[in-house]
Amino acid sequence: MSPEENQRLTAEDRREQILAAASVVFGERGYAGGTTDAIAKQAGVSQAYVVRMFGGKENLFREAAQRASARVREAFRVTIASFTGEETLHEKRLALSMSYVGLMADRGLLMTLLHLFSLGHDPALGPLARSCFLEVYRVTRDEAQMDAQDATDFFARGMLTTVLLAMRMTDIPDDPSAQELMACTFGDRTTDLISLMQGQQPIDSTLR
Repeated sequence: MSPEENQRLTAEDRREQILAAASVVFGERGYAGGTTDAIAKQAGVSQAYVVRMFGGKENLFREAAQRASARVREAFRVTIASFTGEETLHEKRLALSMSYVGLMADRGLLMTLLHLFSLGHDPALGPLARSCFLEVYRVTRDEAQMDAQDATDFFARGMLTTVLLAMRMTDIPDDPSAQELMACTFGDRTTDLISLMQGQQPIDSTLR
């Protein structure tokens, strides 16, 4: 029995541990730069264990991307479940946006999704990118009861949010233009968001 298998974690717990590590590595290095070796080191397990569990890098990236997309859907559904039916469209958008921003403070999830979307040309991963995006769109449109135009407008603002977080616009809070842009995008959550993003640590230099 390997050291990984001998530790007191269920197979599902170990799987989640590796997928979380994959999000960190793929998030910073992208699909091309991420390796099963770096992911294994980040997870604290052997590379052989990672390969045995996931079967290779492509499948591991696929599952990490699906996990990230599922986390967004779950966050939206939790928020939607709290709706009373009396909310205005603006209030629905604001509540969903806040749940998204809170989730995307996990930079690994944020960047894994962006890397997935950039692979739209890839024969294997392109269909997954489109499927993941449309699944979240349908949750927003149907379960939050928005029409197509309202859902599209929500996603347009959401993509601006995603890009600002990805480029770490929060790193220059003293720049007047950056401050203005973030205030218009994030509103009262700007200060909290800056604190969240500044607490993020880059991947360990030994894994680069």
